[in-house]
Amino acid sequence: MPIIMGVDGGGSKTFTVISDEHGNLLGKGVSGGGGGNYQTVGIDKAVENITASIEAALKSAGLDYKDIDFVQYGLAGADRPKDIAIIESGLKRIPFENWGLVCDTMEGLRIGSKNFTGVVLVCGTGTNAAGRNKEAKQVQIGGFGYFFGDYAGGSAMAQETFRAAMRSWEQREQPSVLTEKVSKYFGFNNMEEVYNHFLDNDIYHVPNDLALILHEAADEGDPLAINLMEMMGKELGLAASAVIKNLGELDQPIPIVLTGSIVQKGQNKYLLEALRKTIEADHQKQTELVIPKMEPVYGSVLLGIDHLGINATDDIYEKFNSYGGYEE
Repeated sequence: MPIIMGVDGGGSKTFTVISDEHGNLLGKGVSGGGGGNYQTVGIDKAVENITASIEAALKSAGLDYKDIDFVQYGLAGADRPKDIAIIESGLKRIPFENWGLVCDTMEGLRIGSKNFTGVVLVCGTGTNAAGRNKEAKQVQIGGFGYFFGDYAGGSAMAQETFRAAMRSWEQREQPSVLTEKVSKYFGFNNMEEVYNHFLDNDIYHVPNDLALILHEAADEGDPLAINLMEMMGKELGLAASAVIKNLGELDQPIPIVLTGSIVQKGQNKYLLEALRKTIEADHQKQTELVIPKMEPVYGSVLLGIDHLGINATDDIYEKFNSYGGYEE
């Protein structure tokens, strides 16, 4: 019976799962230490983290390297041919005979699109957009940060939340509950105390989870927070629209698969509606927003199943949806 391993390497952790051809989970393992993105930790550390995750999964399954029929790596940072060459040189150190490599965006597309075509938007700490058509043409838009045109994701949301609270306090923006919520988040009574603390201590960054305050305020109906959510949704919509333009003809409705904590866990209605309207206004095409329950790592397993010529049945999807994350 074929045994497939999927490896999902992100910016903070690497998650590995092992499955048989019927989708039965045999083992899983996780490693931290900065994850499997060589762009942030270097190729040696990335391989070390990936290997630690693999060995934890093998141990939990009671298996050895030689027992795995195919390994599918889905790694952040596998963007350009140069990146792929660097990563592949590192992965060759891991003793598997049969393996493949894709950017982690393709994991996301695979879990949300059964025919592996359409658009995937990643919105976690940062943002990325990619897509694939029936001819297997792949396109990536963004993923390299603000300087290269990105403007969304948890990090950007956190920064804009802080800026909006500051501007509202100074009356450069409309009144907003963000002033109270941001002050409380940092343990101060008001934005003036926050303002002085940050300036006195030369602090010019905020934690990414400040974005949760923006979600909270928008859910309460705060107009300024809603505006920011809609702005982020529009940015994601513009990225998706650019993917569609570069891919050409796609079957409708076009699946727009949303992955990453901001969209999968946040699911803010204002962001999602602005995203949808932006795409449809640009293309006049029918779209379908898909927010998968499945962890992205199972996208790698599904790609491995595809590689082996195995039919990914509905039963396999149901099992993968039920398994949860690395912490369970």
